[in-house]
Amino acid sequence: MISALTAISPIDGRYSLQTEPLRATFSEYGLIHKRVKIEILWLIALSKDKEIKEVPRFSAKTSSKLKNIIKNFSLKDAQAIKKIEKITNHDVKAIEYWLKNALKNEKEIVNVSEFIHFACTSEDINNLAYALMLKESLQKVLIPSIDSLIKQTSKYSNKYSNIPMLAKTHGQTASPTALGKEFANYTYRLTRQILQLKNQKILGKINGAVGNFNSHVSAYPKKNWIKFSKKFIESIDLVYNPYTTQIEPHDFMAEIFHIISRINTILIDFNRDIWIYISIGYFKQKTIKKEVGSSTMPHKINPIDFENSEGNLGMSNSLLIHFSEKLPISRLQRDLTDSTVLRNIGLAFSFSLIAYNSCLKGLSKLEINKVQIDKDLDQAWEILAEPIQTIMRKNKIKNPYEKLKDLTRGNQNINKESLHKFIKLLKLPKEDKDYLLNLTPHNYIGIASSLARKFK
Repeated sequence: MISALTAISPIDGRYSLQTEPLRATFSEYGLIHKRVKIEILWLIALSKDKEIKEVPRFSAKTSSKLKNIIKNFSLKDAQAIKKIEKITNHDVKAIEYWLKNALKNEKEIVNVSEFIHFACTSEDINNLAYALMLKESLQKVLIPSIDSLIKQTSKYSNKYSNIPMLAKTHGQTASPTALGKEFANYTYRLTRQILQLKNQKILGKINGAVGNFNSHVSAYPKKNWIKFSKKFIESIDLVYNPYTTQIEPHDFMAEIFHIISRINTILIDFNRDIWIYISIGYFKQKTIKKEVGSSTMPHKINPIDFENSEGNLGMSNSLLIHFSEKLPISRLQRDLTDSTVLRNIGLAFSFSLIAYNSCLKGLSKLEINKVQIDKDLDQAWEILAEPIQTIMRKNKIKNPYEKLKDLTRGNQNINKESLHKFIKLLKLPKEDKDYLLNLTPHNYIGIASSLARKFK
């Protein structure tokens, strides 16, 4: 008996509750359900076409019964199909046989039962099933989760827009920024990617064994099968792909996976930055009374949510990148190497979902430690070497960079007094000199605050 404790994969074990929203879509049950849906809708479409006289238009009652099979499809139904598959050793053919048996008492269907799966290759059903699975999981689960993350980083962009903070380039003291601006950087990056994901077209095909409507034309040579199949695919909210072999080439899938992997890479970068900010004391983490940070060190509150997020994003990307590289490649008109790969899309999406949830959880625990942020700024007067030498350049003072380099580089004793002494000796207009004398590590942040406030 498989349980959360006996499952091999943490997706169905430790993280089963977090991945529950994807289970109905990407489980074997979910795949079978989508295949059944396509088979039934294809049969209904054939019945509505006046040129296919052999399939009279179904009555409202029969159409309703067919649609109810989709609506009320159960685990028991899926198990019955799997039982047939043990005999056929073919998953899609098992669905055809199950449907014929399930509809054997429907008079309008019995006479046209051979039109179930008419002119279709298995991939006509499979590619549309997976396309619907992708569309459903993106719209209902992944995109809302990413939107929640963007909403939170946007909130912090605005909330911390006026908090000056010492920046670190190469891990070393650098020109100050605003804490909110650092959140805004990620907000902008994620927003660009999510817009691409939301606008991504999801393609489908239903054109036979090698993509040429061979069998369709043999039965109805005068029919415009391109128009018919395009209309059918658009009726299920997908985009028609007119050029395929036996399989839809999966280029759009690669595009989706590349976008998600970029989102994940951005979030890995984000998780690591937050981890470092916690490490250097710019953020504290809210204590939860009964939680334990370490099995031996009682004082610890570890940034485990960001670490968990980073690890799962890496797991997801390892799969997504493989999908992107593998799925668009198929030997000649068809090989089967994509089949087992496609079955793991849910695994990659699950790792991503776990990561998004962990990151959100970590963000909810953050508390700013302004004392430490201010302390670091107060001890970094050397960073004002940049604006001083820039003002000197503007006023055509020779060798400004070199003079400030000699004064400040590696000098741990630079402070307000030593810098002001240097500034007062410079031959500068009063306006520029006053500006420099009023400058501090706290107010030398350019337009960082206004940039951060753009995300509200």
